[in-house]
Amino acid sequence: MADQIIQVRWKDTPEEHDYPAAADYLDLLADATVVESIVADLRGAPVVVKKAKDILRASQLTALTPDNPHVRKDLLKINEGKALSPILLVRGDCRRNVPMLIADGYHRVCALYFADENVEIPAKIAAMP
Repeated sequence: MADQIIQVRWKDTPEEHDYPAAADYLDLLADATVVESIVADLRGAPVVVKKAKDILRASQLTALTPDNPHVRKDLLKINEGKALSPILLVRGDCRRNVPMLIADGYHRVCALYFADENVEIPAKIAAMP
């Protein structure tokens, strides 16, 4: 992290409301039993650190641009020195070409990618049951 261009403050753990937000998204992709299992695993997972560019590559998502209102809001938080919440991920499967899911924090990842694609982002990762 010493070579980062920007300084980002992070909370130690995700905010409590991040878990229901992740569940709302995952509910579009899986049944309730699977979603409950993933969210439980996310709650118990340790926080790890991954680079913004790698998170986007593994998710196979395109970064939203800085003019997106939610991305812009997160960029302002970074500039104001406000602490951001770690993101929540669901591991993909490279053997079956299944991308990783950003269950919560996509806008934060996009904001950080545009600020510095090498910035390290704290995340919790769960496996798909």
